[in-house]
Amino acid sequence: MSVLVDDDTRVVVQGITGGEGRFHTGQMLEYGTNIVAGAVPGKGGQEVDGVPVYDTVAGAARAEDANAAVVFVPPAFAGDALFEALDAPVDLVVAITEGIPTQDMSRVYRRLQETDTYLVGPNCPGLITPGEAKLGILPGNIFEAGNVGLVSRSGTLTYQVVDNLTERGLGQSTAIGIGGDPIIGTDFIDSLELFEADPDTDAVVMCGEIGGEDEEQAAEYIAERMETPVAAFIAGRTAPPGKRMGHAGAIVSGSGTGTAQSKIDALEAAGARVGETLNEVTEYVEQFL
Repeated sequence: MSVLVDDDTRVVVQGITGGEGRFHTGQMLEYGTNIVAGAVPGKGGQEVDGVPVYDTVAGAARAEDANAAVVFVPPAFAGDALFEALDAPVDLVVAITEGIPTQDMSRVYRRLQETDTYLVGPNCPGLITPGEAKLGILPGNIFEAGNVGLVSRSGTLTYQVVDNLTERGLGQSTAIGIGGDPIIGTDFIDSLELFEADPDTDAVVMCGEIGGEDEEQAAEYIAERMETPVAAFIAGRTAPPGKRMGHAGAIVSGSGTGTAQSKIDALEAAGARVGETLNEVTEYVEQFL
């Protein structure tokens, strides 16, 4: 089993004729992702790696029965691309683009609440169900199919955790990189809910960082709703208040929440095992299984 993506997912790539879109389309196809179309205004009728290009996502979805979109569109135009995907509609949108203006994402988020579509990102590495499909820029070679779900705000942490898990023979059901921007679509709670409902995900790894209250809110969900065991890691333990650490959402306000310690305390109180190192997180997963 898996969540959000599998080998039946039919993908349209927005921005497929650009440098990033073209390159990562090739990588996704090589992995085995079922990319059925591209969408670029004014480029309809072209092909990229044998994939037909349409002028619109709606046209691609109708012609090729696409049910997911991956967005490799420059920041200034990515908001419009997301609206187009939501209006098509497709079931899943993965926004890789970094630097989408916050005011654009605010409008996208309001529209998202009116749909049944899952939006992963923006500013994320995407998601992958090992051996079936990857949507985004994740390095597929480090993943292995298994029963450990992963959700992370950080792409780099995702890769490090997965490499540790795979080395220990702990395969993954699905890995979701939700992104670290202040406004994102699918969050920790959404992801944890999906993993809790998946009968073949037997443990979950959650990688968070300082800034915001998402991890504290996820801790409440874990305490109240989850039976699947959770191992967690929080990056930024030594960051001073008010200091931005990489992601736009990783800013500690000094209000008593959003610090590494407040997140660790909340998760541990909820029954999650929080590792001081990524190796310790992997050891917790081994104990769960």
